[in-house]
Amino acid sequence: MSTLLSVKNVSKRFEVNGRTVQALEDVSFEVERGECLAIVGESGSGKSTIANIILGIYGPTDGDLVFKDEALPAKRTQELRRAIQLVQQNPLSSLNPRRSIGASLRLALDVHAIGDRTERDQRTGELLEEVGLPAEFRTRLPASLSGGQRQRVAIARALACQSELVVLDEPTSALDVLVQARVLRLLKSLKEARGLTYVFITHDLSVVRNIADRVAVFEKGRLIELATTKAIFTRPENPYTRRLIGAVPVVSAQEAALKDNIMEQENGNA
Repeated sequence: MSTLLSVKNVSKRFEVNGRTVQALEDVSFEVERGECLAIVGESGSGKSTIANIILGIYGPTDGDLVFKDEALPAKRTQELRRAIQLVQQNPLSSLNPRRSIGASLRLALDVHAIGDRTERDQRTGELLEEVGLPAEFRTRLPASLSGGQRQRVAIARALACQSELVVLDEPTSALDVLVQARVLRLLKSLKEARGLTYVFITHDLSVVRNIADRVAVFEKGRLIELATTKAIFTRPENPYTRRLIGAVPVVSAQEAALKDNIMEQENGNA
């Protein structure tokens, strides 16, 4: 695999009520083409801040980003906005409640001038079918869909622009466990079929183990551990990572034994 995105020594500071808050401090990592890199951590760890910097919502205070071997500025061109897309946590808030599903998908195609009018209308139906929804959903409003269906629409909208990098910000946290599993399977199949690259933001390590190739663990604005998903779950090196793993629900006897071993390591290092 080759590198799609490089984050180099990125720091971010905010001024809040007359004081400086260090949200990120000297963060560096790479995202390889075709992989899913999960960024995990508790609230305030900096994971959402780095996601917003990747999306161009914030600019870094220090450091640089490189996308496809070129500097990635905070102010994005339309081409870069098309290449890097977002799937938000709450699809109901990200979809216009007065606009039909088809119109929401069509808007992305219109903005980026993808295809002619007839092709765009046809493409909205194809996008819905690609995420497992009937093409007839084009005429429905967001409120008439379930949470899982709305999230599928949000995924379809992110893919409408033929994006290369998709930032998924807690995309399953508002869904129940069964719907979560279905959405994760969909994301995995789309990644394989389209050759997509994901940056998956979450606080839930039980979700991470089902989709991520590598995991970046953030604590208080710093990247403290980066490894394959298997290594994070079987040989976590940082005490904070071990505590996060210890909080993951157990689903099998094998995982229970592994969790006990990790917690023994943590207690032994206490």
